[in-house]
Amino acid sequence: MNYHMMAYILGNILRVEGLFLCAPALIAIFYGERKALIAFLLTIGIALLVGTIFVKAEPKDKKIYGREGFVIVALAWIIMSIFGAMPFYFSGAIDGVVNCFFETVSGFTTTGASILKDIESLPMSILFWRSFTHWIGGMGILVFMLAIMPAVDERSMHLMRAEAPGPVVSKLVPKVKATAKLLYGIYIVLTLLQIVLLFVGGMPLFDSIVNSFSTAGTGGFSIRNASIAAYNRPYFEYIITIFMFLFSLNFNLYHFLLIKDTKNVFKNEELKYYLFIILGSIGIITVNILSLYPTVESAFRHAAFQVLSIISTSGFATANYDLWPELSKSLLMILIIVGACGGSTGGGIKVSRLIILLKMAGREIRHIVHPRSINIIKLDDHKVDEEIVRGVTGFIIVYLFITFGSFLLISLNNFDFTTSMTSVLTCVGNVGPGLGMVGPVENYSFFSDFSKLVLCLDMLLGRLEIFPIIMLFAPSVWRRSYM
Repeated sequence: MNYHMMAYILGNILRVEGLFLCAPALIAIFYGERKALIAFLLTIGIALLVGTIFVKAEPKDKKIYGREGFVIVALAWIIMSIFGAMPFYFSGAIDGVVNCFFETVSGFTTTGASILKDIESLPMSILFWRSFTHWIGGMGILVFMLAIMPAVDERSMHLMRAEAPGPVVSKLVPKVKATAKLLYGIYIVLTLLQIVLLFVGGMPLFDSIVNSFSTAGTGGFSIRNASIAAYNRPYFEYIITIFMFLFSLNFNLYHFLLIKDTKNVFKNEELKYYLFIILGSIGIITVNILSLYPTVESAFRHAAFQVLSIISTSGFATANYDLWPELSKSLLMILIIVGACGGSTGGGIKVSRLIILLKMAGREIRHIVHPRSINIIKLDDHKVDEEIVRGVTGFIIVYLFITFGSFLLISLNNFDFTTSMTSVLTCVGNVGPGLGMVGPVENYSFFSDFSKLVLCLDMLLGRLEIFPIIMLFAPSVWRRSYM
């Protein structure tokens, strides 16, 4: 283990987080929020001090291998969440250390689960930081670090693989640094475009910015108690629906469009399956809820918004779908598990994994019928390595174990089955709202501190695709060399 390089990267991450905190500090100055400003300045000072201590001496050996990459990513997200929670605690905006940590983990992991009962009572700078954590966590702080750090070699791809969602992570361009810059460039352009479209449509500038941050990170934190429904404007709902879809796509597709390689876009199997799932779900739910709305357009708009919100794992709401018919609710819960595309800012199992899983099932059936046949799994006309197939199987198994294990722990609260199960599913899937007591118009404040910490762990496991967090608890990982 290259402990010196690990400390160096974590120190730089803290210093970058300190710089990110300057943005809400400026907002606090603009709105004259003295208490919040002190909280941000205090946090900035602590983050910069600790970060500077960690990076005091630049390591001579800058090599990063697989296990360092996973451990650095896991520790980075935990440390970011601890320091990111400080403004909430120091300002008194959120009561209790666990509540502050829960809200911050939910922000950085782009889950959107909240313990807040009255969001609109918070200072504007705190609301800004809350949504900004979504934007930071959406693409990933390590990807940002790879884009700006001068000391980056090709082994830094281990960091990107450990942080990026999906079964396969590849470089879009030959250099890791260039890949990170390209990803963030696409991310920033799409975010700015949404801000402009919301603003020209009549949404206040501040609201346009924070809602775009939450959409970009597919997080769902809103600055209104009624979420997007508070604006009561179909235009806003359609714009946010479109951008929830755009941010939930594999960012590789945007690279193909930039280099005018439309062939790879149109033959992308994950995109085809994803569109089929979305359009099918919208159609079914629109018909199912038609009697609840005055027009077909209204039913379609609410169905489309909620479907994209759930499958992209954004977690916004324009309707209380907990009151919808059972078919619609059940379909939305399935979409929580499915999640977005690999290589997007969304959570869930990912469509690409489910495609591979279906093809594995098909291969087994063909093998039973024709025992001597050789069946190769292909995705986009390319052979899927058995290592990836094995990884998908392992991921699904561990995902299920974590889900059921967390459900049992949450059940200690003695809440109803729907509340307990959907709270776990939405946190592991990084969605946010579920059903029952954690529905789209409810919050997570009633859970015990123990349950909130379990859900925090679920959110981190879901965002980092399980294995980086698990590796923190493996003794062999911490040895200087493998035995």
